[in-house]
Amino acid sequence: MKILSIDQGTTSSRAIVFSEKMEILSSGQYALTQHYPNPGWVEHDPQEIVKITLRAVFDALFEGCDDIAAVGITNQRETTVLWNKKTGLPVHNAIVWQCRRTANYCDELTQNGYAELIRSKTGLPIDAYFSGTKLKWLLDNVDGARELAERGELAFGTIDCWLIWNLTGGKVHATDPSNASRTMLFNIHTGEWDKELCELFDIPMSVLPKICQTGGYIGAVATDPSIPAALWGKPICSAVGDQQAALFGQTCFNKGDAKNTYGTGCFTLVNTGNAPIDSQTLISTVAWKIANETVYALEGSVFNAGSSIQWLRDELKIIEKASDVDKNAAKVADSGGVYLVSAFTGLGAPHWDMYARGTIVGLTRGTNVNHICRATLEGIAFQVRDLLFAMQEQTGTKISALFVDGGACVSDLMMQFQADIADCIVDRPKIVESTALGAAMLAAIGANLLTMDDLKDLRACDKCFEPSMDQNLRLEKIAKWNRAIEAAKIII
Repeated sequence: MKILSIDQGTTSSRAIVFSEKMEILSSGQYALTQHYPNPGWVEHDPQEIVKITLRAVFDALFEGCDDIAAVGITNQRETTVLWNKKTGLPVHNAIVWQCRRTANYCDELTQNGYAELIRSKTGLPIDAYFSGTKLKWLLDNVDGARELAERGELAFGTIDCWLIWNLTGGKVHATDPSNASRTMLFNIHTGEWDKELCELFDIPMSVLPKICQTGGYIGAVATDPSIPAALWGKPICSAVGDQQAALFGQTCFNKGDAKNTYGTGCFTLVNTGNAPIDSQTLISTVAWKIANETVYALEGSVFNAGSSIQWLRDELKIIEKASDVDKNAAKVADSGGVYLVSAFTGLGAPHWDMYARGTIVGLTRGTNVNHICRATLEGIAFQVRDLLFAMQEQTGTKISALFVDGGACVSDLMMQFQADIADCIVDRPKIVESTALGAAMLAAIGANLLTMDDLKDLRACDKCFEPSMDQNLRLEKIAKWNRAIEAAKIII
């Protein structure tokens, strides 16, 4: 038994073949072009997404892993695609989750008093982050799109939905609750698309996909020469948003279990069981739905984490490669009083300030590149700590352990600072590709190949980091960080 996991992310597409013991057997990966047509706007080419994803799949299967039992898909959430059902072609580039083009419309919704209605139904605050306003923008700004949508000729989807459509030869237009709950159009209490919200956003419900279970049969891969023959007729048995996939991949199956993924952004989720938590500052979202049982999570997002390290490399050019940030940071004992808030595209939870911007405070004549590098890593950890603190307040339970994954968690220095500043154990697994792993695990469950008990026993810890910072020093650093956050909120 082998599972193919497709992990379509913000900066690349990956395909990984897992064994029945959830060990990585082979993989393929290709970078995705980022498009910035205007300041604050971010787009992807949907056809490029399909092309590089299939290239990654071909590479993963090339090494002889052709006896695939099921396919799982995980994806960057909120990113919005609108395409023609007849031609299968997108009507516009995909609008990426990071894109802020609908910020003014979000302000209008808030000013008109819709915040509580939307939050109570969807668990989401009004923010340009989510798909609903992006879909409205496409319908309002792409020539002829609204007319085609009114005639039932257009299909909307997040990236999982777009890939399912292409993998099934246009036969299946479907998503799952974990992705649907990121649109501002889905009622997390009823588990259905919300008619009142669709009317508010002026979105024809005919463009919306069917909602399937997160782990369960969705459709069969088409017989198509653009798709590896080893997949023809194979069942797609999971579709899940990337952060919920990571929560599952970390085996956070119990209420109170928490994880953080250090990727382009940081995403912290805590399992809240079979009921959503009503929160004013965090997101209540669907974690997954299996065997008709829905599990919810409380989530907070740091919009720029790994991307802040890329900024040091690509824009400031103070490091040559991403791994240099760790080496430079280790050359100094601390950040020298420097605090870096990477609010390049605003602040997410618990602050929710679309207009905040990146800020560096505490610079002195003695500040050097190493201090900036260390402040960048510490700034990521501070933002995750803010999320954990808010979650503990709202769940009434201390988070004693944080399961971590994602590319940046390989930094021992940042993981130790994370443990110190959050005052909790940080547990890094041997397989840090928890997103792809979660999709594979859900596909194995969806195909009735493994149970959750089977999967729980497969997780292995690579290293645990325990807090060792003096409490007074911790509180002093947090107080200074809070002042830096307030500085980032000042609109110039």
